[in-house]
Amino acid sequence: MQADWEVEIGGGAPVIDALWPGFIDLRHNPGRIAEIQEAAAFPPLAALLLALNGPASPLWTAKCDLWQPETGTFPEQDSDPAPAFTLACFVDLLPLETQVFAHWQSAERLCRDWVAVLGPVSAPHAQVELIVRQAIAGQLDGFAITAYLAASGPSRPTASANLAAALDAFARDLPATLPPEIPASKLQ
Repeated sequence: MQADWEVEIGGGAPVIDALWPGFIDLRHNPGRIAEIQEAAAFPPLAALLLALNGPASPLWTAKCDLWQPETGTFPEQDSDPAPAFTLACFVDLLPLETQVFAHWQSAERLCRDWVAVLGPVSAPHAQVELIVRQAIAGQLDGFAITAYLAASGPSRPTASANLAAALDAFARDLPATLPPEIPASKLQ
């Protein structure tokens, strides 16, 4: 699986509003998973959301989406011909214990660690990109991560199966704990 990370903060970059009006708390109400349209439309996404909000996860999710991007939106493997179909999703991830990462460096460290684990995973025609963003959770300001996962294939069923495999790998390789909080640099 292709895996990468980046930081998008400031300058008009998106901000994650974790407790938005449509927020469904799957950690405390996993039975509400059926209310999330994207999860109902794609059961592997439902399984990922339940894993990310499960008791073994140090994370919680705030928002997700599922869509079919235009061909060429996501980089392909160099040796692969252009795919006929691509399916993608995103999930906003926040730390359970502190509700937001206090410093972007802490979120970045999790991204680096996770990419190192996911990069060697065999998931055909799939990729994940983790993006550190500013986040708001009620009265708390800090940082969170948006995980974009995409997969392609010669047909929609193949692209769906490839994305399902990528989501399964992502859930299977969830960190058991988060890296310790890193203090902000004095240069900020």
